[in-house]
Amino acid sequence: MLRLKRTAIFGVIGTLSALLLLSGCTLGGAAVGGVVGNEVTHHSTAGTIGGAVAGGIVGYELGR
Repeated sequence: MLRLKRTAIFGVIGTLSALLLLSGCTLGGAAVGGVVGNEVTHHSTAGTIGGAVAGGIVGYELGR
């Protein structure tokens, strides 16, 4: 069960990463950052928000 959940999480992260790389936008970066921040900090709200903010900044800079 844990392996299936882990595979699903990496699938979502991979899909969102592809969205970020293909579009290079703030929204894509925020989505990827939020998911990664959520998973890395074991589903904490602060980690999700921090990851989304950092991802949005990266996405904005890549989209310029």
